[in-house]
Amino acid sequence: MTRQVQILPTIPKLIEAATDRTIQILKDAIAQNGIATIALSGGSTPKPLYQSLVLADIDWSRLHVFWGDERYVPNDHAESNEKMARQAWLNHVPLPSENIHPVLTHLADPADSAQQYEATIHQVCGTKLGQFPAFDLILLGIGDDGHTASLFPHTPSLEVHDRLITVGEKSGQTRITFTFPLINQAHNVLFVLAGESKRPALKEIFAANSDFHQYPAFAVRPRGNLIWMMDQAAGEGILGLEGVL
Repeated sequence: MTRQVQILPTIPKLIEAATDRTIQILKDAIAQNGIATIALSGGSTPKPLYQSLVLADIDWSRLHVFWGDERYVPNDHAESNEKMARQAWLNHVPLPSENIHPVLTHLADPADSAQQYEATIHQVCGTKLGQFPAFDLILLGIGDDGHTASLFPHTPSLEVHDRLITVGEKSGQTRITFTFPLINQAHNVLFVLAGESKRPALKEIFAANSDFHQYPAFAVRPRGNLIWMMDQAAGEGILGLEGVL
């Protein structure tokens, strides 16, 4: 794992830097492998990033888009991560519909949805059951409680090590989420976060010794690059912590 930390003075500068880094990773993957795979995050912070990607000079026919987690709501629901990404970005670029791979949230049993999403990932990435494909880029954020994707503190999803996808939950709301082993197989994991409210959890995540059960993002240790981008409000004091590489 190679960890990189970049603290930007303002949110617009953060979004600009994150957009540039995202585009470069995707272009490099397409040049090397003919396709690129990206997993999107939800929440408010990545929306302007997605809006910026509308203008990216990318061969959209070679990009495959997934979601690192999704709320178990209809895809036209206000809280749907898929809806947000489509409205901000995907509906505005010539990305083939067959290259967009949303979570199926209309199935009666969320466990069936997780299984089907896992099968879709294997099919697109050319891997088999028991293998963990390496995404070119997984975008993540953190919550004020230290969660990432839909891997929440002290929940069973933190202990799933034999599946790509699992069912998570927060306050009784069902989620579908990437597991740690799938996240940690990635070539690049990019955290994008902003705001002073993130600072307490971030300091725990960056500490040399922490408990991923309490601060799940601590367990994100990809084989490739771990890239943290944040604004000054979130990142103040982070670079002095012992655990930062």
